[in-house]
Amino acid sequence: MLRALRSIVARDLRLSLRRRGDVLNHLVFFVIVVTLFPLGVGPEPNLMRIMAPGIVWVAALLAAMLSLQRLFASDYADGTLEQMLISAQPLGLIVVGKIVAHWLMSGLPLTLLAPVLGLQFDLPQQALGVLTLSLLIGTPVLSLIGAVGAALTLGVRGEGVLLALLVLPLYIPVLIFGAGGVAAMANGLGAGPHLSLLGAFLAISCVVAPWAACVALRVAYD
Repeated sequence: MLRALRSIVARDLRLSLRRRGDVLNHLVFFVIVVTLFPLGVGPEPNLMRIMAPGIVWVAALLAAMLSLQRLFASDYADGTLEQMLISAQPLGLIVVGKIVAHWLMSGLPLTLLAPVLGLQFDLPQQALGVLTLSLLIGTPVLSLIGAVGAALTLGVRGEGVLLALLVLPLYIPVLIFGAGGVAAMANGLGAGPHLSLLGAFLAISCVVAPWAACVALRVAYD
């Protein structure tokens, strides 16, 4: 099963690298949004430190959403997904592999870029560390929840808008606790409770989201 999982992840990574424009779109969006905020707000250091966690997390959330539509859409369009549904490999394993590949191409680059972009907000070193850790825990949750939304809206007209309406309410707790942990550390408080809650969201999502996505994919073909 591990060999099959690696094969699924490697396949999706190769396909993503062939569409570099799609991969770079959300990264460029993330960099532009985070960079433009200091220019629009002004060079007030205290204000920038207060706003930084929310700005970075909102930009990361929106950038992750840009890549959700292609999670299952291309395989659905060319019939590959239908073959996956009837293959010998468990559908849950295939879904997990696609989610992992999606996170590696979207969530992980955002996590690595965030501390570099956070320097322009004059965040303390410890706050930058918490920002990276919160994104490292939180972005997989975005991919897991987003996979459920992408499966539910598969083949539906206007799926982009519907997908946003479905996943945004579920993203809000991740946004609150992710940005809250960074803000707490920047103010000299501990970020442990916020990170613990993010970890709890990740654990629950790992259990529930792949199963829910499998059910949604089977419904899409019924």
